[in-house]
Amino acid sequence: MSDNHNNQIPLSRYAQLAGREIHWLEWGAAEAPVVIAWHGLARTGRDMDELAQHFASRGFRVICPDTIGRGLSQWSPLPDEEYTLAFYARIANALCDELRLGRVHWVGTSMGGAIGTVCASALFEPRMKARIASLVLNDNAPELAQPAIERIRAYAGNPPAFDTVAELEAFFRTVYKPYGWLSDAQWRRLTETSTRRLPDGRVTPHYDPAMVRQFSAHDNDYLIWPHYDAIEVPVLCLRGAESDLVLPGVVEEMKRRGPGAAGRLQVIEVPACGHAPALNVPEQLEPIEGFIRAAGR
Repeated sequence: MSDNHNNQIPLSRYAQLAGREIHWLEWGAAEAPVVIAWHGLARTGRDMDELAQHFASRGFRVICPDTIGRGLSQWSPLPDEEYTLAFYARIANALCDELRLGRVHWVGTSMGGAIGTVCASALFEPRMKARIASLVLNDNAPELAQPAIERIRAYAGNPPAFDTVAELEAFFRTVYKPYGWLSDAQWRRLTETSTRRLPDGRVTPHYDPAMVRQFSAHDNDYLIWPHYDAIEVPVLCLRGAESDLVLPGVVEEMKRRGPGAAGRLQVIEVPACGHAPALNVPEQLEPIEGFIRAAGR
C-alpha cells in the first residue's frame, strides 16, 4: 500500500481468492493493526466507508471486501455450493493469505458477523481461528428469527428494477429504514454504490439474486451455535433495539454459553435502530473502537 499516501483515500483491489475474483477496499497504513469489516447479506463493502474512515484516521488498516455475488466481486457460477458460510470463510482465509495478515479484528454486519463467527471457531477454516483477535457482531447472533429471515429473503430474492436512480434510492430508504439515521449524502452514496443497470436500461440493486439460494439449499446455514460456542476471543454484540432478526432471548442465551459463559461477551443495545445499525455515527463507532483497542492489549 505504499502508493496510498492519504489514509482517507482507499485503494481498490482485486484478487483470485478460492478461484473467484473478489474485490475489496483497503484504508489506512499497511503496517497498522488490521480491521476486517464485512458487510451484510444484500449489501457491499462500501457500507463500511464511515467505519473505515474512522479507524483509518485512528491508526488502523481497514479491509472492506465485497462478498462473492455482491458489488464488484464475481458472481458465482455454482450458487448452491458457493453462496454459503463455509465458502465465504474460505474466501476470508484466502484474503488473509493474499494480504499476509497475521492477527485481525473482525467487524461484521449481519451476514458479515456470521462469517466472522464461523471463521473464529476453526470448524470450517482452522487457520482463521488463530488470526481473529476479536469479533464484533453488528445485529447478528448464532440463531436468527425465522420471520425476519423470510422478510429479508422476500425482498433480496426478487430485487425490483426502476427507471431512475432516484426511484431506487426511495426504495433503499424504505427497505433500509431500520439502519437508523443516515444523512442525505449517505443515502445517496449507499444507492450509487449498490446500483447496477440492467440490459433494458433500468437500475436494480447490485448483487446476484441467486445468493438467497443459501436459505433454500442450506436451511440451517445461519444456525451456528457450535461455532459460537467454540469462540475463544472477546466478542462485542451490537443489537439494534428494534431488531426483528436478533431476538432478546437469543442474546440472553449468548450470555450463558460460549464466550458469554467465559466472560468474554459484551452486549450493547443501539437505540433507534432495527436491523442493522449503519455504523456511521460516533455513538456506534466509538464503543467498537474502545472494544478493539482493549482486545488488542
